[in-house]
Amino acid sequence: MSKVKLLLGPMRVPFLVLAPACVIVGLGTAIWSQGAVNAWHAVLAFIGGLCAHISVNAFNEYFDFKSGVDSRTVRTPFSGGSGTLQAHPELAPQALATAIVTAAIVAVIGVYFLFVWGWAIVPLGLLGLFVVVAYTPVFTYNPVICLIGPGLGFGTLMVMGTDFVLTGRYSWTAFVASLVPFFLVNNLLLLNQFPDVEADRSVGRRHFPILIGRRKSSIIYNAFNAAAYLSIIAGVVLNLLPAWALLGLLTVPLAVQAGMGAYRYADDLPKLGPHLAQNVLINILTPVLLAIGLFIG
Repeated sequence: MSKVKLLLGPMRVPFLVLAPACVIVGLGTAIWSQGAVNAWHAVLAFIGGLCAHISVNAFNEYFDFKSGVDSRTVRTPFSGGSGTLQAHPELAPQALATAIVTAAIVAVIGVYFLFVWGWAIVPLGLLGLFVVVAYTPVFTYNPVICLIGPGLGFGTLMVMGTDFVLTGRYSWTAFVASLVPFFLVNNLLLLNQFPDVEADRSVGRRHFPILIGRRKSSIIYNAFNAAAYLSIIAGVVLNLLPAWALLGLLTVPLAVQAGMGAYRYADDLPKLGPHLAQNVLINILTPVLLAIGLFIG
């Protein structure tokens, strides 16, 4: 069992709930827009989303191990990696293999849907695979791409990709709904970078907490939270989302607490910890509530 636990470490299993929370939004937009969906296609969408998340996690563990950044990071329950490869460096090849195999599964699922729906899915699929592979070795060295890359993967691509494989078309409803995890997942990674500033700087990474500091970055955090909730309201006003989508606003009080804490304790990392936890809850609960609203529709 300990061997299995070590092999699962680079997958960061406790955090894999994020992918299903995002995929379910795409399922919700598809059901709200056209009613019934193909159950097999829905299962494949969930498998693809989960494998994409496992792959990006495993690539991140491997590349962070190779760069040495994780050995310099003060690990928290929400940042700094799993610690598996630092304790067991001999598992690095397995971590890389995990990343490659799960990315390959995503590609195979994409090829299946290529035959189902045609070439329109190709740009979405190729961009998704690029985000999975390039996030750690490429995106983390460009502050703007590093900021929006996570939300692009889990929001725009995962939600719209799920909606597309279930409906065979792109829709404004899926796009507007995807903005919610887009902004929130960007914030998930942004706030988790606060404890890693010194370690990331030492290996040449460039993200906003390094460039402008944690306190100013917390302003971006609050702006992105606001944008996520405004996206829900705008979608309802424009009749692109049902009124029940406003259930997603139930996490606003939690976001206000997290935002105030991020600003107040930006440079006090021990006190920032509870707000990192709140940030995770916001990222899981808000998309799920939005999806429930779409299902009720």
